[in-house]
Amino acid sequence: MTTMPTDAAIPLSEFAERRAKVLAALKDPKGDAIGLVFAGDGEASLDHGWRPHPHFEYLTGINDEAGAVLLLDPKNPVESRRAILFLRPLNPELEKWDGFRDTISSKLRERYGVGTIMRTTALARFVTEAAKRARRLACLHPFSAYNAPVSPDLVIFRSISERIPGVATEDRTHVIAQMRARKSPAEVSVMRRAIEITARGYEAVLSAIRPGANEFDVQEAIEHAYKTHGARNTAYRTIAGSGFNATVLHYHANNQPLADGDLICIDSGAAYFGYSADVTRTYPANGKFSKRQRELYEIVLASELAGIAAAKVGATLMDVDKACRDVITKAGHGDWFIHGAGHHLGLETHDITPDEPLDVGAVITVEPGIYIPDEKIGIRIEDDVLVGKTKPTVLSLMIPKSVTEIEKLMASARSGR
Repeated sequence: MTTMPTDAAIPLSEFAERRAKVLAALKDPKGDAIGLVFAGDGEASLDHGWRPHPHFEYLTGINDEAGAVLLLDPKNPVESRRAILFLRPLNPELEKWDGFRDTISSKLRERYGVGTIMRTTALARFVTEAAKRARRLACLHPFSAYNAPVSPDLVIFRSISERIPGVATEDRTHVIAQMRARKSPAEVSVMRRAIEITARGYEAVLSAIRPGANEFDVQEAIEHAYKTHGARNTAYRTIAGSGFNATVLHYHANNQPLADGDLICIDSGAAYFGYSADVTRTYPANGKFSKRQRELYEIVLASELAGIAAAKVGATLMDVDKACRDVITKAGHGDWFIHGAGHHLGLETHDITPDEPLDVGAVITVEPGIYIPDEKIGIRIEDDVLVGKTKPTVLSLMIPKSVTEIEKLMASARSGR
């Protein structure tokens, strides 16, 4: 039997409010449109877990119903059918292996907070009826690149257009993207918890960093702390690259020993109730920055602080990037800053980014870096930043990042204090 977490951090009422906002956005003086949001196919297996499409998770909170579909039909004369959740039929033989699922009942409707639940065997009939009534079809899923599979709602809408003359297909992909880019208080609370757990990991990892230790020892220490403090998963694969490996942006081998005099760049974050933390710190393997390492580190830190200050309402991610890049370029190291300075953060580590400036409630990363392969130096500093009405708030501020703080904490970790 599938169950929703009893201590789910986002209340069911908020998911209902989100669906209501999308329904309202589908209304138009020219005529209301219908929308479809797909959980996505696939199954959890012995090799990997399964997560729904983040749009579906955002609107329902359901993360264990592969193949589910949400129909949003604001023109439906029956109010309880303006948002219908379709679930795959039960399969008792398969469920003996993967876990039994509930029958449709008042109990299931109450658990998911959705007034009408049906099986996907009825989806075609209800979508067709809705399309005939509305004659407007709204694409809510992000559009795909030309060489990727067509988005699932557009696939169905193309088929409908072949069968019902005069229906119009419209681009409403901005609707959910804009909603997801502005985190609610409940979402910020969940993300704060993910970041607090991440901070525990960075606290624990200090004692694992020493010459001769393996990069994997560092990875294991930080990820073990996440699980000890309540996170079941990491938000993404931990990067723990030392020496030359720190100059490889998405280095994942994590299998080399730390050498005396190396820096190690750790990019890692815990996931909590589906929401991601994303933090990077750079530490000296022997506990002390060399003069050159400290010089470059201070430039990156100044760059990051400039980017954080630029993360204001009305700014764009490019404005944040420019603020970071100007500092590093002025210092003469612009050629060694080879990536963007940040991204939105949320249900995805690289969360969906609407084509609009930052607004109150946006949570972004700010993460400048300098990477000089010939010197085997890679330095990145990354924090998670909440855009506020008057100024940004650094949600990951509790994870120390000044040279003085880092060296003091590493000395303390080595002494066992």
